[in-house]
Amino acid sequence: MALSTPFLAIDLERMQANIARVAEAATARGIALRPHAKTHKTIEIGRMQVAAGAHGLTVATVGEAEVFAAAGLDDLCIAYPLWIDADKAARLSALAARGAAISVGVDSLEGVVRLVHAGLAGRVSARVEVDAGHHRSGCAPAAAGEVASAAVQAGVDVEGVFSFPGHAYAPEARERAARDEADALTRAAASLRDAGVEPMVISGGSTPSLAAALEIDSPVNELRPGVTVFGDAQQWELGSAQPEEIALTCHATVVSHAGGRLVLDAGSKVLGPDRATWASGHGRLLDHPEARVVQLSEHHAVVELPSGSRALPALGSVVRVVPNHVCIAVNMVDELVVYDRGDDREPAARWRVAARGRNA
Repeated sequence: MALSTPFLAIDLERMQANIARVAEAATARGIALRPHAKTHKTIEIGRMQVAAGAHGLTVATVGEAEVFAAAGLDDLCIAYPLWIDADKAARLSALAARGAAISVGVDSLEGVVRLVHAGLAGRVSARVEVDAGHHRSGCAPAAAGEVASAAVQAGVDVEGVFSFPGHAYAPEARERAARDEADALTRAAASLRDAGVEPMVISGGSTPSLAAALEIDSPVNELRPGVTVFGDAQQWELGSAQPEEIALTCHATVVSHAGGRLVLDAGSKVLGPDRATWASGHGRLLDHPEARVVQLSEHHAVVELPSGSRALPALGSVVRVVPNHVCIAVNMVDELVVYDRGDDREPAARWRVAARGRNA
């Protein structure tokens, strides 16, 4: 029986090819992978990534760490400068007591003090986050040594440094962002060494900058891509994912041809609302590459096809929508429907989005 739309579907063959391609490229350069699991939030996919050679997983929150650790995926980096309160301290301590290897981000002396006063020295390790040009979190590269030294003196194991080159999410910015990150991490690692702390881990990466990061001369010995596992409309538009690599789509039904356009039964509550200023639409159709989602409501999407294109997909037909930002879309649903191949009619499995909503 056909599934009611909308739902998010995985093309398993494509996803496994994506996992293998990235793992092989990193291995060829002698770089460790720690994929960012906030993209998929799914235990089965995390296990596939580790089986393909990932040294562990990256997560965004303590809640995500708890979900993956409970499933035995317990080598985890929380890649964010956590502000430790009593609740987070207790939860991190519990993870450590169960044997999980947890590292957390710090980017200030105050953050180090919070970590130590919470009694986490010796229980979790730390990585110093540096700003590589995205101007979100992260200290200046030259200040990384001071932060690391303070942590070490307080009894905290400092693994090294990390960054997120988020400014790669812009047209023609991928290579520049990778170079910015390499430069920032080079200076940050030198700052740690000047302070007497040897950075064992020099970690970077984003999906749009990944290809360049694997090519340039860089001190990076670990990369943390997330969206590479699925691809999405942003990566398609930036050129960091090809349409044949898109492994997650939203199956949606054509419910109207009003105005000579497609109206679908999938809106922002399943596709996610994200649209970068440079994006050409709210999403794309995998099987109609020139089409764009031009209007997005909570439960409907309006799609325009170019003038002169073939007849509109029929009323009642199902199309595959590529969300702009796949991480947001995944967090909107309870499960992912898995097909061995994209053209299969019957699903092979349904996977629970186990870390959905674990935002703290």
